Amino acid sequence: MSLCALLLQVSADGFRQETMFTGLVESTGTVITLDPRGESAQLVLRVGPMAAELALGDSVAVNGCCLTVTACDDETASFDLLMQTLKVTSLGDLKKGSLVNLERAMALGTRFGGHLVQGHVDTTVRILDWSLHGQDYRLEVELPADQRGLVIPKGSICLDGISLTAAEVSATSVVCWIIPHTHQVTHLNTKRSGDRLNVEFDMLGKYVRELIKAQAL
Repeated sequence: MSLCALLLQVSADGFRQETMFTGLVESTGTVITLDPRGESAQLVLRVGPMAAELALGDSVAVNGCCLTVTACDDETASFDLLMQTLKVTSLGDLKKGSLVNLERAMALGTRFGGHLVQGHVDTTVRILDWSLHGQDYRLEVELPADQRGLVIPKGSICLDGISLTAAEVSATSVVCWIIPHTHQVTHLNTKRSGDRLNVEFDMLGKYVRELIKAQAL
């Protein structure tokens, strides 16, 4: 089987077995509480109109992290956060009133305009530059040394649940350009240089890396 065919098969398996997202933020929510519970925590969000579409057990990407709805009512949704989630993501940084990006799991058979996103955060990165240039915004984030090669120029990267194009890639950073619409409808309008973002690198890039490692054994 060719590498291309194998990647397509792996991608198809991912669709059958896992919840998937597109990186197109549907709305934003507001943190009501983030309560520590021993080595875990409970996150309660005010999710607005999305609440009417949620049910117990549904998957929602919160700042790009796939979480399960454990309670919900007409305005709010609750999620249980494992210790591993708190360690790997920036969700532990949230405070009362923080704005978060929300996306429900994608439905097969419908169009999607982002890229394949699992909601499995690989790491967190700091914002190096977040500045206005004309009508658009320049977002530069650090690129960890052990993740180099997973982002290519004009490739996809998911930052806090937002599917973005990597306009520039250097040895130490990635630059994405943000249009006014994305700035307005996501939580990016609340971010500053130095803030942490969750990162999920392109799934196919990670499969390629692992396949190459396996072939080298």
